[in-house]
Amino acid sequence: MPIARLRTADCALLVIDIQTKFAKHIAKWDCVVANSAILVQMANTLEIPVIVTEQSPQSLGATTPEITQHLSKNTPVYTKTRFSAYTSDVAAQLRTLNRSQILICGIEAQVCVLQTVLDLAAHGRQPFLVTDAISATDASQIAPAFRRMEHANAMATGTLSAMYELLQDATHPNFKVCLDLAKRIQI
Repeated sequence: MPIARLRTADCALLVIDIQTKFAKHIAKWDCVVANSAILVQMANTLEIPVIVTEQSPQSLGATTPEITQHLSKNTPVYTKTRFSAYTSDVAAQLRTLNRSQILICGIEAQVCVLQTVLDLAAHGRQPFLVTDAISATDASQIAPAFRRMEHANAMATGTLSAMYELLQDATHPNFKVCLDLAKRIQI
């Protein structure tokens, strides 16, 4: 079985439903938001495309400003009602980008993240779960969701681990920028 290693040329970052109305309900919300914002900045620095989804934003609000302030003007933000973020728009965007590795952050682990991972895997994409940037309203649901996703061939990683795997070497021209980002990772 081949080893799944993150590569910048094959990777896209998918930010799932990190919306303002969830702030008071998600376990470790501040950590999820901070680490997701770091992932967006890292993706921008390493020229990895970012895709954002919002679940029913008319009732759940927009993506939190801590994240949107780092999105480029060309970052697609897709509205959805499906729990899976692998909508037809996201699928088309991934085909256009020709990205097979999907780095995932967002909420909720046992609902939208899980269903997205199952759909990505079913369509031949390799999901990477950034575990310190994924959460749920009920923290007891997170570990079973991760186990289920890992059984569907998702790879668990952390913000720091993903960052260093994508950099590959301290001589990378963006190493110092990413090192500054790494110092702000929350656990």
